[in-house]
Amino acid sequence: MFIFDAHLDLSMNALEWNRDLTWAIEDIRKSEEGLSDKPDRGKNTVTLGEMRKGNIGICVATQIARYVKRSSNLPGWNSPHQAWAQTQGQLAWYKAMEAKGEMTQITNIEQLNAHVELWKTPSSETPIGYILSLEGADSMVTIDHLEMSYEQGLRAIGPAHYGPGTYAHGTNSIGGIGQKGKALLKKIEELNLILDATHLCDISFWETMKNYNGPVWASHNNCRKFVNHNRQFSDEQIKELISRDAVIGIALDAWMMVPNWVRGESTPESMGVTLKQMIDNIDHICQLSGDARHVGIGTDLDGGFGKEQTPSDLDTIADLQKVPQMLADKGFNQEDINHIMHQNFISFLQRVWG
Repeated sequence: MFIFDAHLDLSMNALEWNRDLTWAIEDIRKSEEGLSDKPDRGKNTVTLGEMRKGNIGICVATQIARYVKRSSNLPGWNSPHQAWAQTQGQLAWYKAMEAKGEMTQITNIEQLNAHVELWKTPSSETPIGYILSLEGADSMVTIDHLEMSYEQGLRAIGPAHYGPGTYAHGTNSIGGIGQKGKALLKKIEELNLILDATHLCDISFWETMKNYNGPVWASHNNCRKFVNHNRQFSDEQIKELISRDAVIGIALDAWMMVPNWVRGESTPESMGVTLKQMIDNIDHICQLSGDARHVGIGTDLDGGFGKEQTPSDLDTIADLQKVPQMLADKGFNQEDINHIMHQNFISFLQRVWG
């Protein structure tokens, strides 16, 4: 089945992890044997080849570079100018993949529809389509930089990531959006960019909803019903997004899937993390919305973790092909399964860009 994955940090892996994503996944894992600078060395789950094997023909691919103030304990760049430069390097990698024929950027409805048609008969060389998104807006040195990014093909943006940011407060922080955040939202709306509500803390989430009237989705977010942490959405937040015709992509980071996960100690096997939790999150959103039109897939499978922190029944991203049958076993009909696996996000883009 054709799959749309709404969140992959491909360029971050290529540049900061030094992974050639055109290699076979076995070769990347072997090349990382003995390395310990990243927790997922030798355990990565994403390559362009595995995406093709799993029929994942479109993804939302990120630029990500956090600016951190001197008082912050979070990893990141010491100035917004450095963060901007990092995102430009990431963009250069995507362009290099385009030149190589591995990927193709999608920025409008004509390109989207043509790419969907192309993937009806894919081959081992069919390029993977990507919609460019910025995870965390701190690399926007000024609002004018957002205009530049739009011209480069940026089509979605999340105001915050982890911690307090320039424009909003993110995961594990408390605070609102302020005047800079409001100005950013105004420009996002003016450009008809998609606002990604993922990572907004509760206060920033509700202030954003109050001040923003443009298209919104959540590329990779799970339900607080299952893991009671501010990284997840409460039922009230999910209902708010549903009322705005948003689509929420379900993520596969184990700590977001089961409660009481301890980083560096817990394992998917010991905590019983499988793709079943993904199905549970999907089903919960469907129960809240009364249909299967507001949920999709947003794995985040290369977001700084690998097999040590993913469902035990997933070896690579290609194993997303297990999900349709699991949805069928849960009672979803074929039309609903199609919507969850790809059509909801595609229809969202067709509506926003149409």
